[in-house]
Amino acid sequence: MQKIFNTNTNQNSRIGEAWLLSGEEGSETVVSNGWLADNDLAELTEVFMSDLVGDKVFETCKNQFPLLFKLIDACDDLSVQVHPNDDLAQKRGLDRGKTEMWYIMQAEKESKLIAGFNKTINKESFKKLLIQNRLETVLNYERVTSDDVIFMPAGRIHSIGKGILLAEIQQSSDTTYRIHDWNRTDDEGKQRPLHIAESLDAIDFQVQKDYKTHYSAEENKTSNIIQTPYFTTNILHAKSPLRKNFSEIDSFVAYLCVEGSFSVSYDNEITSVHIGEVLLIPNIITELIIMPTPVVKLLEVYI
Repeated sequence: MQKIFNTNTNQNSRIGEAWLLSGEEGSETVVSNGWLADNDLAELTEVFMSDLVGDKVFETCKNQFPLLFKLIDACDDLSVQVHPNDDLAQKRGLDRGKTEMWYIMQAEKESKLIAGFNKTINKESFKKLLIQNRLETVLNYERVTSDDVIFMPAGRIHSIGKGILLAEIQQSSDTTYRIHDWNRTDDEGKQRPLHIAESLDAIDFQVQKDYKTHYSAEENKTSNIIQTPYFTTNILHAKSPLRKNFSEIDSFVAYLCVEGSFSVSYDNEITSVHIGEVLLIPNIITELIIMPTPVVKLLEVYI
């Protein structure tokens, strides 16, 4: 990840996950320059309210920024997990559940991930498979390549496989129930904690015919990928300037750059955005021009 995105961290460290835009307590994104420097996203949401996030979003989420944007670089198979939905999360004293989507930026040959089940099972058979260490026999494996999209609603069992770099857009939540960790141990021979009891009521055991999200993208146009109550995601592949009008969107707009770079001009200032960065457009801004430098691929996200 460091080589791709030119991060300034210790070159000997291994970075598997980066939170690009976050209002999560303790991990808030902080403004680095300008007159709002050193203010974090939670403070901005509290101060600017609907001017930042939109009237409907603020009415629902108040001072909590509702989405979290990540990059995940899997150097090994990640643990098998599930996230609760809103109802279950709130019953357990949490603010919200965790529905997310993955956009595959890069994948090594033969890379695969886990999304859902490959056959119908129930809670009791699931528990037996865990005891027998045979969970892998019912997990659905998907081979992926760059530009693939996987929608991961709360309740769907999943895991990111080795060799995959992806962008993740999700409800702002850090609640994860770890189900299986491939029997790995640390240097002291200890396994990471699992959350079996918590996960059993969270898992959706329904089987889907197709776990990939299929979409078509046209050059220099905005093409929809996903539309959910939690977020809408479009893709833009631009090779020439693209004018955007947000007057009918009562929401902030975020651009996650997944390829190339671009710039925007507002209030006589030019902002440049590169691969692996997110640009947050406040609701109060209703129009701008995206200028590729020279080519850019973006995920456009709003509520």
